[in-house]
Amino acid sequence: MSVSALTAGNSLSVPKRIVIAGMEGCRACSVCEVRAHGICSALNDDELSQLAQAAVRVTIPPGRQLIEEGSPADEFFNITAGTVKLFKSLPDGRRQITGFVGIGHFLGLAVSDRYAFGAEAIDQVRLCRFSRERLETVIDEFPRLERRLRNEAANELVAAQDQMLLLGRKTARERVASFLYGQITELYGDDIPQTAKLHFPMTRADIADFLGLTVETVSRTISGLRREGLITTGASHEITVPAPSRLRTIASGEE
Repeated sequence: MSVSALTAGNSLSVPKRIVIAGMEGCRACSVCEVRAHGICSALNDDELSQLAQAAVRVTIPPGRQLIEEGSPADEFFNITAGTVKLFKSLPDGRRQITGFVGIGHFLGLAVSDRYAFGAEAIDQVRLCRFSRERLETVIDEFPRLERRLRNEAANELVAAQDQMLLLGRKTARERVASFLYGQITELYGDDIPQTAKLHFPMTRADIADFLGLTVETVSRTISGLRREGLITTGASHEITVPAPSRLRTIASGEE
């Protein structure tokens, strides 16, 4: 089955080829530190060794744009370290941040032959790069990988719907709470501790752009959550959340 067929009917997009010095072949999928995350979790050791032959490991420096909106969509990427911001651009240069993705996220899966969004490394990013042709060959050989990629596509659609709700109906307090709680679930999954610690590589301006708010509104809202004892802030963009369930309640509009 082709990669395009996996996402027929949706508008998900894929990244363009990255040309960065220091590329190296991927030979260690079985001992990769993020093997349990993302698409690789669907494969056993023997299958991973074949996947490794189709991948190239790439390191992207902070601030480097790695997906050019509108360019040919001929490659796919699995993030193994770092954080990437996704955005849409207008002809006059304005752009809207549409998401942040990190470890385990697979960038790709589209019916279009052009990338529908841009992407930029926030901090140093490491990823595995796959050509469309080679990835389609691997998918044909391993049905479990195809199912895992379908799940990735479905998750992207859910995230897009959540973002539309956030921008269209939620208050500033609910938006900031939604963002913080989303970062908690991204980091901890279903095993959320009673006290969660977060580190944000993105700037407050990026967060404001993503939430459709001004930087001043985001700052005031964070200060308000701090006064309520819902968060504490530290150095280097660190935030501690002593009761994540309270943020979840606010984010859902129940408080």
